[in-house]
Amino acid sequence: MGKVRIRIVKRTARDLLEKYPDLFTHDFQHNKVVVSRLVETQSKKMRNLIAGYVTHLVSLRLKREAAAKQ
Repeated sequence: MGKVRIRIVKRTARDLLEKYPDLFTHDFQHNKVVVSRLVETQSKKMRNLIAGYVTHLVSLRLKREAAAKQ
């Protein structure tokens, strides 16, 4: 079973990736700093959840692009 993420985390992460696709990388620490600049979160935990999901989505995108090239 995978992690269960709440709707606001998924929606915010997808919106951020759609608006700023070039700002995010596969590095969680970098994404955490970027998310804290772009979004005013209620807590550090919420910021970290959003950054973690962004990192996950970026990793999936990179895997798809690598598979498409082969």
